[in-house]
Amino acid sequence: MLQFSKYQGLGNDFVLLEGRGGQLPLTITEPDPHWVRQLCDRRFGIGGDGLILALPPQHGEELRMRIFNADGSEAEMCGNGIRCLARFLADSDGDQPGRTWRTETMAGVIVPELCDDGQIRVDMGQPFLEPEQVPTTLSKGLSGLPQGEIELESSTLQLAAVGMGNPHVVVPVQDLKAIPFDAWGSALEVNPLFPAKTNVHFLEVIDQHTLEIRVWERGAGPTLACGTGACATLVAATLLGLSESEATVKLPGGPLEISWPDRKGSVFMTGPAVAVFDGVLNPELLPETRQEQPTSAAAIGQTMPSTAAAATQSTQSSKSLNCANDCKDTCQKPDHCLRDEAQARVQEFLSSTSLDAMLNLAGDSLEERTLSRLNRDDKP
Repeated sequence: MLQFSKYQGLGNDFVLLEGRGGQLPLTITEPDPHWVRQLCDRRFGIGGDGLILALPPQHGEELRMRIFNADGSEAEMCGNGIRCLARFLADSDGDQPGRTWRTETMAGVIVPELCDDGQIRVDMGQPFLEPEQVPTTLSKGLSGLPQGEIELESSTLQLAAVGMGNPHVVVPVQDLKAIPFDAWGSALEVNPLFPAKTNVHFLEVIDQHTLEIRVWERGAGPTLACGTGACATLVAATLLGLSESEATVKLPGGPLEISWPDRKGSVFMTGPAVAVFDGVLNPELLPETRQEQPTSAAAIGQTMPSTAAAATQSTQSSKSLNCANDCKDTCQKPDHCLRDEAQARVQEFLSSTSLDAMLNLAGDSLEERTLSRLNRDDKP
């Protein structure tokens, strides 16, 4: 049985899977895009804008995040996603305000922090302003970021590109309600100016401290919010002289507070993340087992373990040998094979535990998480 949680940040919603203890099999940690699409389908799966995996670190930080878009493609980073991950970790471990998590992502180390009011503040790192870093073929303009213009449906659009570990293009417009949003968004996402495709944000400037955007996300289409996009928008607007370095960015799902206090430093994002529900995945929706891959027994032998303890165990074991990575070509410990031991423990657990008992274990874990959230919300 596989437990999952559903979280949303300003309506940008994600399926989250706990894997810090190394308990997820390779079929999930290296998922088939078709399975991700099925999981995120709002009619035939759980439904969501993406899938987030909380995994053991690879480079000495506290944990690693992988995020997959609803179309099955992997994203480098996601601002709303990492806020949802932080809220999930706090709910799982009972963390208090002030807690931070140094999180490895494809965009580098990102550090979310739990605030006193329950919101999540994230150090998003420095923006990337060189064309090859975004990446884009736009040339760097006088404002200090890649700029250019493009003709779309008889309209000339001014473009400004910013990288936040993932690519973004910001398009200032006079009236968000008057633009052909779907046509422009879908066309810009796959435009050759952006070799890795791009997230698209149409910007209407309300005043120097208030920006409003509509979001077309790479691999997901229209979404209610995009955290990295809000950060990229603030950076672009600041450099273009359209806003101050601190502003409220209004999105369809709600506002985010974005600041860039030092032009040589990090961008900071503050916003909410909320639990929607927990559940157990129907076995029919689990990915097919790859017989040749190692199977972890951590989660099955200790179904829904204490995540803090599991993460500690994982960190210790990952420093010695990561079977999934180190043994791809040949077993590194043939006389003491971790995979064989894990498979033996899995088989022993499956043979000795009834389906009802597994469901009870999953139910107990779900109840514990729900009560933890209720107790937190009841506090003055």
